[in-house]
Amino acid sequence: MDFVSDSVIARVRSHLLAAIGDEEPTPFSVTFLGLESLDVLTFFPRRDEFARFVTLGCSRYPMSDPSEMIADATRGPRAELILVTRVFDGIDKDFLRNLAKLAATPSVEGVVLREDLLLDLGEPLWAGAPFTAVLLGRSDIEDLELPEPADPVQFLDVVPITGTEAAWVRLRGAEALRDAWTEAGIDVRDPSRSAVTL
Repeated sequence: MDFVSDSVIARVRSHLLAAIGDEEPTPFSVTFLGLESLDVLTFFPRRDEFARFVTLGCSRYPMSDPSEMIADATRGPRAELILVTRVFDGIDKDFLRNLAKLAATPSVEGVVLREDLLLDLGEPLWAGAPFTAVLLGRSDIEDLELPEPADPVQFLDVVPITGTEAAWVRLRGAEALRDAWTEAGIDVRDPSRSAVTL
């Protein structure tokens, strides 16, 4: 089995199933031109009130800085994205495809996914949503260690944010926005939440 593709994805999937405690997620597969397929696994609420949407395929290869002349096929950060939210009416193919687009940014745009990274979508995350960007953070799923010399796979939390909140991140930083959410008592896992007043 090819370690840099099939075995990594199999390990990630097993790790996710064990961490989330659900053996039967609903898969949604997307293929972008020139790229291998990406899946978004939907874990509907079982142990709590939240649905979990997790990408599978981003970690197939390590992410690399586009300025590097030669990309390392083994070493380098790897990541998958997870969005945790209450169930809402906008869960459809367009929403799942937008999550897959975010996971494809390392391959398409040379972006290295990491904590505190702001990603602009240029459109609502789902139909009618006020959220046109996302902020990445550390999720509660532990890193998956891979055999040496590969780096572990990180699981990054995806928090939908408004254009105003995105501007706040650019001006003040990600932690300042999180502090503002805490002070305002805003639940970022509520898809109907209002934007924080900045």
